[in-house]
Amino acid sequence: GQALRGEALTVYGDGKQTRSFCFVDDEIDGIHRLLMSDENLPVNIGNPHEMTIIEFAEIINELTGNKAGIVFEDKRIKGDPQTRQPDISKAKSLLKWEPKIGIREGLERTITYFKKVVSD
Repeated sequence: GQALRGEALTVYGDGKQTRSFCFVDDEIDGIHRLLMSDENLPVNIGNPHEMTIIEFAEIINELTGNKAGIVFEDKRIKGDPQTRQPDISKAKSLLKWEPKIGIREGLERTITYFKKVVSD
């Protein structure tokens, strides 16, 4: 929302913490495959590609054409993990699943959707 409004993106902490983003279509496919399997133990469904929050914000600004930049705020959550990266090896072997949609394509689809919703 901030990027589409031409506002600086808010990053909490120093932005060096990492996250792994999985596009919703891939996530649903993985969950569906797990649901249809006989597996009754936990299976990580996610994207193992890890990036910093700064990198994520920069890509969003690039794809939206937002020139307002990034502002940093104090961390909101005490104990927020510095890294988050799922091990999807079990999903790959058991479900024959891994994400197909990369971060840029997923963000382009998401931005297109939100532009339409905001303009309606």
